[in-house]
Amino acid sequence: MASGTISGVGGAAAERRWIGAAASVVAGDAREVRGTCEAHMLEAYRLVMETQTRTSGGDAATLGLGSVLVGSLPAALMTEDAPDRYTVEAVFSRRPEREEVTAILGDETRDSLTKSGYPTVEVTVSDRRLEIANTNLEELRDGLASVLADRLAEISAVVRTTREAAATRFADAAASENERTTAVTALAASVTFRTSGNTRAVSASGS
Repeated sequence: MASGTISGVGGAAAERRWIGAAASVVAGDAREVRGTCEAHMLEAYRLVMETQTRTSGGDAATLGLGSVLVGSLPAALMTEDAPDRYTVEAVFSRRPEREEVTAILGDETRDSLTKSGYPTVEVTVSDRRLEIANTNLEELRDGLASVLADRLAEISAVVRTTREAAATRFADAAASENERTTAVTALAASVTFRTSGNTRAVSASGS
């Protein structure tokens, strides 16, 4: 009997230690799930804020063109030796974003110029300048300048809409992830390791 009593006490203590360890594991898993959720939320928040920052303030303004760089024009203009066509450089209203530069140099811009009656005009981007090749000041004044301004405004609108949609997707994904991890945490917390009350002390001999 003495051995059975000692065994019962030791077994109960071992059981309590096991229950405590299991509870610690569950709590640790729950903390890890919450940590993962917070990490996802912070990353999504960072991406959303980065997008909003890049589309606010000065960058939110529609990309346009300011004045022509007179110093870039051929020196022979308005003389008998003036070329019919040449490259005109114009200053952007702000520094174009990477997506905007890609669109400016893309096929849609070329198609737009062709459909507007300027099939030989070519554009390139150099820092904050738009280089307009195979044209002249008269052509720009009489219509090409407006065509280019419209194309830049269109590009700005598309880029802005794309970024706003991306920000919305990130926010939705973050909210969904938060709901999922909250549900997992609650489910894990619902697991308890308690004795059923049907246990009995067993002697070392097994009797």
